[in-house]
Parts: sequence; C-alpha cells; structure tokens
Amino acid sequence: MKLVYVFDAYCGWSHGFSGTLSEVASRHPELPVEVVSGGLFTGSRRVPIREFGYVQGANAKIAELTGAEFGAGYEQLIADGSFVMDSEAAARGVAALRQAAPDRAAQLATALQHAFYVDGLSLSDPATYRTVAEAAGLDAEAVIAAFTAPGTRAAADADFRRAAELGVTGFPTLLAVDGDSVTPLAYGHATADEVDVRLAAVAA
Repeated sequence: MKLVYVFDAYCGWSHGFSGTLSEVASRHPELPVEVVSGGLFTGSRRVPIREFGYVQGANAKIAELTGAEFGAGYEQLIADGSFVMDSEAAARGVAALRQAAPDRAAQLATALQHAFYVDGLSLSDPATYRTVAEAAGLDAEAVIAAFTAPGTRAAADADFRRAAELGVTGFPTLLAVDGDSVTPLAYGHATADEVDVRLAAVAA
C-alpha cells in the first residue's frame, strides 16, 4: 500500500494540509508517498488573482482552521491583484523536484507551497526552484534544467490525467492505494489523527 497525495501547489487548502501530510508521513515511514499535481488553475482559469474574489477570505479561514501561515511576501505578491497562478508551471516544478528526489516528494511539495504562500515566490519563476532545491540540498542546476525541459510538460500533463483517473475532483485529496483499491483518507482538511483512524480501517 502507498499514499497518493493529489494537490495543487497554488491551492490554499493544500498549503493548509501541509502540516497533516508531514505528520502522517512521519508516523508511517513504511508507506511511500506519491505526489500528484492536480491542475487547479489551467486553461481559462489562468487569470489574474483579482478574478478570484474569495481568495483572501478563504485564506483567513484556512489559517484559522489549520494554523497555516500566509506570509508578508505572499501578501505583497498578490496585493495589486495582477499575479497569475499557473498550475501547469507549478506542476512542472513539482515534477522537476520529484525527479531530483523521488523519496522526498511530499517534503518538497510542502517546501514549494511555503515558497509561494509564505515567501511570495512565483512558481512560474525558475529562480524559485533554485531556492527550494538549494534549501533541500539538491542539485539546483539539474532541477532548473528539468523545470524548463520539454519532457517536464508531459510529466505535468500525466499528473493531471492521473488525478482525473483517480476520481479526484478537489484539492487536497489524500488516498490509500493498494493495487486497484483506492480509499479516500482526507479531502480538503483533516488532522493526522483522523487520517490514522481511516488508515487503520483500510489496513484491518
């Protein structure tokens, strides 16, 4: 059995779930975690953040419910409303980081969300991946090369297809996958204890 974490790096609720994901992963080192990008802001949804009027209110609720931090850098980045969240670029970044350290995919996904939601770094900017890679002790040049490589776009598209095939319609979603059996463990928000109860039921 493994855990499959379907998220979007530009999803505030996924950012809020980072603490739970980290805790679940640390409690269950025997379970590999596959990280899949969901593709929240693609196609016609790639528009300036001001088009999503609910963002600030949603972030306040996320912070209240999960304790997630929304930093000054992030507030500054989105202040004039012109910033465009491009989930394809973020998914390419996730794929590049995942390629560099497959067994640390969950940790790197969390680091990427911190870079955006706390530090206010764009996930479309190669320099962001240099920052994240260096902090994680990875080969930053290799990660940046992967981010801009044509094959990484295919990896992003493959992630979006995988999310759809798993029946995921919202982010974050945490699944237990055992062969053909797929069991939802968390959707949107859950504590590590709640996930553990559901995991125990799956394993029983």
